[in-house]
Amino acid sequence: MEVAAAKALGAGIAVIALAGVGIGIGNIFSALVNSVARNPSARDQVFGLGILGFALTEAVALFALLIAFLILFT
Repeated sequence: MEVAAAKALGAGIAVIALAGVGIGIGNIFSALVNSVARNPSARDQVFGLGILGFALTEAVALFALLIAFLILFT
């Protein structure tokens, strides 16, 4: 029983990273919308960078989720 509680606690701590990922994705897209609103002609240049930032930030979320699942199910 003690091992199951420790696994649940460790998985919960690993998932805390998802809060930072949510904040990061919000910042990326708010900056993207703000920059396109200020200069619509730069949309093509800025959009690719925004999607790249989103993908890299989302990768951190997937790593955190993977670690949480590894802690729970191994």
